[in-house]
Amino acid sequence: MKPLIIVTALLALIAGIFFSLNKTVPNATFTALNSEQMSLENLRGKPVIVTFWATDCESCLKEIPLWLDLYSRYHAQGLEIIGVSMYYDLPNHVIEFNKSRALPYPITLDIEAKLAKEFGDVSVTPTTFLLNPKGEIVWQKVGLFELAELQPIVKTFLKEK
Repeated sequence: MKPLIIVTALLALIAGIFFSLNKTVPNATFTALNSEQMSLENLRGKPVIVTFWATDCESCLKEIPLWLDLYSRYHAQGLEIIGVSMYYDLPNHVIEFNKSRALPYPITLDIEAKLAKEFGDVSVTPTTFLLNPKGEIVWQKVGLFELAELQPIVKTFLKEK
């Protein structure tokens, strides 16, 4: 009888984690460094990755080649990636970093931490969210992500389009 209780408790915990992630984010609006504005509402129908990062975060810098890989493979098929620099990151550092790396995906400054609050008070970098085409958070990672973990999920949403 005890194993059944343990299994039931574990299934309830897993279901709770899944359903707590599968939620719609408020209609956040991003202003990229090039002044282009994007809202999550306008990006519905596409999978969207929102990654919170900082120029002084070693793990964030390790992720950039992975973002570049995902972007080059899947952007033409509909994937959007948005980099959100943390409020404490100096804007001139972010701008210079973006120029030196020529990042192809939009980078936005979150000087007032508004976006971090809208995504659940993000305070640790890197923190990444994957939104499905309906605008629901279906995957979240705090810390360095693995391409092998995220890529299959992205591919699934691109096939559904």
